[in-house]
Amino acid sequence: MLIAIASDHGGFHLKEMIRKYLAEKGYKVVDLGTSSEESVDYPVFGRACAEAVATGKADRGIVVCGTGIGISIAANKVKGIRCGLCTSVEMAELTRKHNNANILALGGRTTGAQLALQIVDAFLETEFEGGRHERRTAMLDQWGEALS
Repeated sequence: MLIAIASDHGGFHLKEMIRKYLAEKGYKVVDLGTSSEESVDYPVFGRACAEAVATGKADRGIVVCGTGIGISIAANKVKGIRCGLCTSVEMAELTRKHNNANILALGGRTTGAQLALQIVDAFLETEFEGGRHERRTAMLDQWGEALS
């Protein structure tokens, strides 16, 4: 599985920790920036990750900003993306099982390192349940097209 990862300055340290963790676990990781704590605009990095996933250049994505809120909004603007901001392992499991999320958003200033890694594991290891959830995710995809 190829994972695209990106952050702004507020999520830089957590992104770096996650990137190294994933590489150690054997995942292929493409780092789309940023490369320091110097102030940058989170929409640029949310979009870059989302486009990598939407075009199939990556299987899943992880985006990080200070709270995870702004970068998740940016990622969700890209057609075909379902980015879930998760603050617990249960949320990560459910965003995969029920929403078929393809990008995980985290807050670098709001989520502790150990919990973040547990959330990442849950997100990457949980499969979409399908069934009744397929109708709902199809609605999200259709509505996104109608508004484009």
